[in-house]
Amino acid sequence: MMKTYAQKSREYYNKLAEGYNDSLEARYTMRFKRMLLDEIVIEPEKNSLLDVACGNGSLLKMLSAKHTLKGYGIDISEKMIDSARAQYTEFLFEVSPCEETSFQDHSFDIITVSAAYHHFPDVRRFAREAYRLLKLEGRIYIAEIYCTPLLRTLINPFVPLSKAGDVKFYAPAEIEANFKNAGFQINGFNRAGQVQLHVFRR
Repeated sequence: MMKTYAQKSREYYNKLAEGYNDSLEARYTMRFKRMLLDEIVIEPEKNSLLDVACGNGSLLKMLSAKHTLKGYGIDISEKMIDSARAQYTEFLFEVSPCEETSFQDHSFDIITVSAAYHHFPDVRRFAREAYRLLKLEGRIYIAEIYCTPLLRTLINPFVPLSKAGDVKFYAPAEIEANFKNAGFQINGFNRAGQVQLHVFRR
């Protein structure tokens, strides 16, 4: 039986978890985190933040050095969550898929996704879940890999073969359409090299 995207992602990141900070992936994804750090606005009274596919919690730690926040993280990899809990006891972490979480409606002011959107098995369900979780006027920030149209055409047929559980690389317009269909308003867009950064408001 073929493994699902979620199973592949979970196994891949469980294996990577122990030495993640020294991995090539950690160095590559740092540019996504830094772009989010520059972009995110956190107001003192609107500071509950959920990092989806949080890995070992490093983005929350970076944000907390700049802002006062109530940080939560979810990830499909239990070993990544174990690492996050061991390093950052000031935040709450939970093993969870992105499309169906245990949090109550309107729990968060901000949701972040850093270099993980292309892993999500069902981005439509994720957008609907994010809408449910955010408070009115809440924002979701998505820093995602950007590929040129030609490169996407060439590599997307092979992306599902990835051992890491990659699903697809998305055009900016595809990401925007998905969140607009879920009820969000476009609140910002930026691109720097291989990083596209979207901001949507509930």
